[in-house]
Amino acid sequence: LVPYEGGMGHSSQHPDEASDRRPIAARRIGVFQRMADALAKRRITPNAISVVGMVCGVLAGVAFAATAHVSALERLGWILGACLVGLRLLANMLDGMVAVEGGLGTAVGALFNEAPDRVSDAATLIGFGFGVGGEPWLGFLAAIAAVFVAYVRALATSAGAPNDFCGPMAKQQRMALVILAALWMAVAPADLQLESRAPTWALIVILAGCVFTSFRRLRRAATFLHERAR
Repeated sequence: LVPYEGGMGHSSQHPDEASDRRPIAARRIGVFQRMADALAKRRITPNAISVVGMVCGVLAGVAFAATAHVSALERLGWILGACLVGLRLLANMLDGMVAVEGGLGTAVGALFNEAPDRVSDAATLIGFGFGVGGEPWLGFLAAIAAVFVAYVRALATSAGAPNDFCGPMAKQQRMALVILAALWMAVAPADLQLESRAPTWALIVILAGCVFTSFRRLRRAATFLHERAR
């Protein structure tokens, strides 16, 4: 059985003990470590950072949806939405770094780590579906599927399996695809922009990938639990 990797993020553990954190290579990049150190020194709580990330995710959905209603600012909406999604991911990484490496984890950190993420996922994907070239119903389905991926992880851990953040359509992959599609819509010529329907195709890939990821995580959890029961 392949060892599980990842984690909740908001913990009072020492970094070496936080073996169940989501694996993010960018944590080792100096600039992000310095940002986390600066936030910790100013006693900015990881819970507050999580809320900021949620706000960015919600505003990203609003910016995407606005592209279908404010034609003069359409391309700006795609760029703004992509930037806000990036900021949301940055906040999602920094909250865990401040909690674990900065030692500012709280008793309710796990709640703040998870609940805002689900709001962000739903708002971003639903807004993406309402944008130019998208399909609202696909946005809703993708949002449900994304929340179900996280539910499967929580269900598996409640049954005794380790945290599992495997893909192919975990949070980072979902949001990376949204960013790429949004940037394409921002820079593509008008005819290709409409013909490509990049948001629709991105949502289809996200939906299919989330369904596959959910089944994969369930299978890996079942395998682990069966092995442990022997």
